[in-house]
Amino acid sequence: MMLFKGIRFTLAIFAAALVTPVHAEKIHIAAAADLKFAMQEIVRTFMAQNPGDKLEVIYGSSGKFNTQIQQGAPYDLYFSADIAFPLELAKAGFAASPVKPYGLGRLVLWSSALDASTMTLASLTDPKITRIAIANPKHAPYGKRAVEALQAAGLWEKIEPKLVYGENIAHAAQFAQSGNAQVGIVALALAISPELAGKGGYWLVPDKLHKPLEQGFIVTKRAAGSALAKRFADYMDSQPARAVMVQYGFALPSEVSIK
Repeated sequence: MMLFKGIRFTLAIFAAALVTPVHAEKIHIAAAADLKFAMQEIVRTFMAQNPGDKLEVIYGSSGKFNTQIQQGAPYDLYFSADIAFPLELAKAGFAASPVKPYGLGRLVLWSSALDASTMTLASLTDPKITRIAIANPKHAPYGKRAVEALQAAGLWEKIEPKLVYGENIAHAAQFAQSGNAQVGIVALALAISPELAGKGGYWLVPDKLHKPLEQGFIVTKRAAGSALAKRFADYMDSQPARAVMVQYGFALPSEVSIK
């Protein structure tokens, strides 16, 4: 009887091994905050095809992720709202892949309390508008571009005293959503997300007022041997992933990788 039980136990272990994918891995992805909703959908469709693997995505400021990776943070892929950051990392030897552009972001005015669709940047000088949210320009690409747009429009000196700064672009959008700011200069990808769409209108900031929000990603040096990291990087070029990016307002870049 003991021998029979031992054989059954061995067979159970063997059967469990057979159903567990031998390629199962886990990776950590650092992603710009404007990607939150698009990336959630992309990861969901990817995981449907790779059920044995695990992807953990952390959203935040592109500039802070850049610094953290240089300091040894355990990220396997890095998606930046400013392609200059991954280019910098690649040049310094922190990348295991070429820098790949994945989209062009856009800035919008968005408000949950006002009809931002009828506004322009000049509307922000209205004395009734006293708090305007942007991402921190010290480390957030959308914040830098918002400052550039206000300066190019000749409005910086009038609007700068009204600004409140979010840690990243999602945080700035939260200020506008909660009423802690009357208006936010935020990412189009967030303004048309399920969380914000229908709760307020938006106005597209002319892209001629700021440098392009060209975005790109790398597989980090830490993930040089990760098959899962490479599969996900390749998946970003797939039709389903590209369709999601377009759905969230990103313009798609060319197919050519930046060396």
